[in-house]
Amino acid sequence: MEYELLANNYVNWEKTWPFLTEAVQETLTMVSETLVVGGILGLLLGITLWSLRKGSILQNTVLYQILNFVINFIRPIPFIIFLTAVQPITIAVVGTSIGTTAATFPMIVFCTVATARLVEQALITVPSGVIEAATAMGASKLRIIFDVLLSETLAPLILSYAFLFVAVIDMSAMAGTIGGGGLGNYAIVYGYQKFNITITWVCVGIIIVIVQIAQLLANFFAKKVLSR
Repeated sequence: MEYELLANNYVNWEKTWPFLTEAVQETLTMVSETLVVGGILGLLLGITLWSLRKGSILQNTVLYQILNFVINFIRPIPFIIFLTAVQPITIAVVGTSIGTTAATFPMIVFCTVATARLVEQALITVPSGVIEAATAMGASKLRIIFDVLLSETLAPLILSYAFLFVAVIDMSAMAGTIGGGGLGNYAIVYGYQKFNITITWVCVGIIIVIVQIAQLLANFFAKKVLSR
């Protein structure tokens, strides 16, 4: 349905509002699914990377270099190019290359590799003496990872995930350029393409509010963790 947009950027909100709320819901769905799945997979991959590093608890240089190469291969690719490059894989996995589901798949892949690197960088900041002390006390490797490493780096990880949230919001907006739905698609189709700056800035404002809320929550929880 076309919106009744006038030359002075007037917006008929009675007709526009349902489509705007749908776009917000699509964005939040894509972002939440990406952060949950990609965040968990990235956490596990990041722990694996740290564990396989030279001198770490599961040292395996060959496997580490393979995983490191894969991550370094994917991360530098601009996401908009990555979206189009993996279209054949997206179609094979989800059955389509258009819509929020199709956009979520490459977002999860990108989020996974980004999370893995952030987690690895957070874990390597833990002093080796802490790990050696836990080992001397007879702690198992799994206990060292989950009771020592993640506990020591919980606050930085919370802030890292807030950074990822912003990045995933950005990815969801770019997904709109290929019909991925959400606020990005809404801003392009009904803002940019119709020369309606009001629609565009409404989308910008909503994204800013979402990001600010996420960052405030992350700062609050990180502060709580640090004060313990």
